[in-house]
Amino acid sequence: MTENKRTIERYIDGFNKSDHEQILSCLTDDVEWDMPGAFHHVGKRAFDGEIENDAFVGRPRVVITRMIEESDVVVAEGQVRAERRDGGFLNAVFCDVFVMSSARIKRLTTYLAEVK
Repeated sequence: MTENKRTIERYIDGFNKSDHEQILSCLTDDVEWDMPGAFHHVGKRAFDGEIENDAFVGRPRVVITRMIEESDVVVAEGQVRAERRDGGFLNAVFCDVFVMSSARIKRLTTYLAEVK
């Protein structure tokens, strides 16, 4: 497994544990996170504010089902389940496109679709 893929696994593991330090250690200082139609964050501080979204409680369960890599780009597909603060659960699939720099995440584009 490449260093880039190990970083992505550590990043996802951090979300599963709600470990902000672990997640942030996987990022460059000038990281950008874009979820088209939802938000665009720049920098670790903005990124940190989105790790535990107020619409959810507890820890999410994030599972990667496939990862592919070419040059400094890693694409991860997977599933996420999170408990909604107002009741019920979010069950979704995602595709994350990571642009890497020195085995750290420099840019992340997240595509998310809820599965009903």
